[in-house]
Amino acid sequence: MTRDQVIKAIRGAQRVAGVPQAGVHVLRHNFCSHLAMKGAPARAIQELAGNADLSTTQRNMHLSPAATEDAIRLLDGRRADLKVAQSVET
Repeated sequence: MTRDQVIKAIRGAQRVAGVPQAGVHVLRHNFCSHLAMKGAPARAIQELAGNADLSTTQRNMHLSPAATEDAIRLLDGRRADLKVAQSVET
C-alpha cells in the first residue's frame, strides 16, 4: 500500500466508526502508549516503533492516570500481580 492509500483507509475507518479525524500519527502514539501501559520495556517499544532515539519513543508514550497509580503501587507492594523486572538496563 502506498502512504496515500493507508491514509485514505484510516480516514474511511474513522468516518465509519464516528470518531473525529486525527492525523495518522496518532496511531504511533496509541501503539507506544498501549505497549507502555501493558508493561513493555521502553527499549522494546523503541525498536517496534522504529525510532532511532529513545527520547522520540518517550514523547510518544502517554500514560493513563491508572498506569501512573500502578507505578506507585509497585513501590509500596499493593499490587502483587504486577511483575517487576529482575535487572535494570544500564
